[in-house]
Amino acid sequence: MSETTAPTPAPLLDELAWRGLLHQTTEGAGAHLAEGPKRIYCGFDPTGASLHVGHLLPIMGLVRLQHAGHRPVALVGGGTGMIGDPSGKSAERQLNTREVVEANADALRAQLERFLDFEGPAAATMANNLDWLAPLDVLSFLRDVGKHFSVNVMLARESVRTRLETGISYTEFSYMLLQAYDFVELRRRLGVTVQIGGSDQWGNMTAGTELVRRMDGGAAHAVTFPLLTTASGQKFGKTEGGAVWLDPERTSPYQFYQFWVNAPDADVGRLLRYFTLLPRERVEALDAATAERPHLREAQQALADEVTTRVHGAEAARVAQEVSRLLFAKGDPRALSGEALAALAAEVPFAEAPAPGEGLGALDVADLYVTAGLVKSKGEARRLLEQGGLTVSGRKLTASERAVTREDVLAGGYLLLRKGARDYALVKVL
Repeated sequence: MSETTAPTPAPLLDELAWRGLLHQTTEGAGAHLAEGPKRIYCGFDPTGASLHVGHLLPIMGLVRLQHAGHRPVALVGGGTGMIGDPSGKSAERQLNTREVVEANADALRAQLERFLDFEGPAAATMANNLDWLAPLDVLSFLRDVGKHFSVNVMLARESVRTRLETGISYTEFSYMLLQAYDFVELRRRLGVTVQIGGSDQWGNMTAGTELVRRMDGGAAHAVTFPLLTTASGQKFGKTEGGAVWLDPERTSPYQFYQFWVNAPDADVGRLLRYFTLLPRERVEALDAATAERPHLREAQQALADEVTTRVHGAEAARVAQEVSRLLFAKGDPRALSGEALAALAAEVPFAEAPAPGEGLGALDVADLYVTAGLVKSKGEARRLLEQGGLTVSGRKLTASERAVTREDVLAGGYLLLRKGARDYALVKVL
């Protein structure tokens, strides 16, 4: 078996190569894909209850393959998740219970189903390797699968070799065999002939293609994508707050949108190629916009819109745009929808305040700012009022204006407080 850095010409692989997404392929993979629609799989281990943006690269790989007419298979590793992949890990994983793995697998399945079309001639399929790994007995697995693996070859694999000094258990050592056997079962059950994944999975993937040939014969290929790093060499997908999750309960759609909007100019062109289906002409036009008008951040806006819409839906992307426009472009608060204000309540300090019996005019601004946590005392609020540093729902207050008016109330009964240029809080009047 060999790999090539210049894949066999094929429309799909040409597209992947232009986007910078082609890292390694098995010999003949391009010609195999050019023959016609194939079943192609990618595996996702449920070591957590949510996928993160690092997983978007292989997910979008499946999406691209489906758009090219191939039939994707999204494999959730309910079985291999009980073991844990040693690739990229410097120490033994903490093993999860079967109940935790099953719950994680269900959550990942629900996320993956949002990306793929499960109807039509290129209909996608979901699978879980627990279905065939759980019934296996040890003796049969060792006789039928284990005999095809050389320990010497396994020790040379990077995922194992890098762990030899710190130690690796037989449990994690066996992961390669289990993943390779997935390919055999998927080929037998669904006719899968190609696996895609990150370049760190190359050893596991080629072990699978080799096992297919040894046990069943026939076609079996692997295609890998490059590992993601930023232009500065940092691991992609990490922020000061940690990973950027696809689960909106862990990373809100607004925070998700902001992650992409904040992409550096040096990275945004690559990210547009990796994570969107925008055509080449559009991407190259955005490249030019970044070079000529970087202050407008047109490419970042397009990137954020495309990815947030795909992950969270068009409405969530619209709301995230509204909130971003307000916080960073000083948009008009009165133009905000109730949905945008509700989303904003999760991103800035939020409080509730009962309307006095005398009406809104009895709501003291200094009290509101203290309640919202934007100032520590009413005295500080009064000083800022005298300096013109307080704004309610877009209206700058003066020292003589100490009360809220009905016109200040936004959609949904909210008041938007601002201190200075960037400090916001939201108060809902009950």
